[in-house]
Amino acid sequence: MSAIRSRTVSDALWERVAPLVPVRARPRGRTYQRKPGGGRKPLEPRHVFEAIVYVLRTGIQWKALPKAQFGSPSSIHKYFLAWKRAGVFVAL
Repeated sequence: MSAIRSRTVSDALWERVAPLVPVRARPRGRTYQRKPGGGRKPLEPRHVFEAIVYVLRTGIQWKALPKAQFGSPSSIHKYFLAWKRAGVFVAL
């Protein structure tokens, strides 16, 4: 098994995790109008989970997360904290 393949999340594991991931809800009664080029779209939850697993398996610091492979380390860390508060990891 290659090093990259061993660090990805299997489909079986993702099937267990996906229902636990909180959905970002927008406040009711509020309309949003996205300006062209304004802000970034949310990351795919599976991609975020793969980055979190990578950090936990390797023991690297969040800031050392490979940006080319996973995106912004601070964004991944924010997702991790939100999912931790939501009890995702305890439920797993």
